[in-house]
Amino acid sequence: MEYKKKRNVKNKNIKMIIFDYNKDKKKDFLMEYNSSEFLIETEVPSSEVIISRTDLNGNITFVNEIFTTISGYTEEEMIGKPHNILRHPDMPKVVFEEMWETLRKTQRWEGIVKNKRKDDGFYWVNAMILGVFKDGELVEYKSVRLPINDKQKAESQKRFDKLRKETNDTTRTIIYK
Repeated sequence: MEYKKKRNVKNKNIKMIIFDYNKDKKKDFLMEYNSSEFLIETEVPSSEVIISRTDLNGNITFVNEIFTTISGYTEEEMIGKPHNILRHPDMPKVVFEEMWETLRKTQRWEGIVKNKRKDDGFYWVNAMILGVFKDGELVEYKSVRLPINDKQKAESQKRFDKLRKETNDTTRTIIYK
C-alpha cells in the first residue's frame, strides 16, 4: 500500500516559526521548524480508517496499523503516550477544550482535526470519538478517523486560523529565505 505526500511548496529553505500570545498580549516564541517537512501533507487514502483507543485521560492504549503508517510513529512509540503528541500547532486549543467538555457530557464528539506526523508533516481527518462502556461504566474512548476532501481542509484551515486569532492562540509565520 502506498501513501502519498502532497508538497505544498517547492522551496526547501523554509523556516516556520510558531508564536503564542501571553496574557500581556506579548509574543512568546514557541517552536521553529527549519524544514519543509512541516508543509508536506500525507493524504489518508479514502479506503482507510484510522482507529485508536485511549484511557479516560487521553493516553493511547491501542492503535491500528494504518494509524502507525499515516502518523509515522510506531505502535510502541504511541502506546501510553497522550494522544496530543499528534496535535498540530495549527489546531486551536479551544477545539480540544470543547472536545473534552463535550465528551464529559455526552461521551461523543465529532470534528475535523489537523494532526502532526512524527516527521513534522501533517494529515487531516474527520474524527469521531465515542465513549466505551463496560457494565454501564465509561472505561475508555474509541476514536475512528476518516479522510476528508480538499474543500473541507481549506474551510477548516480558515476556521482554525480565525479561531486562533479570536482566542489569542498560537500564530504561524512562514519565512522564505
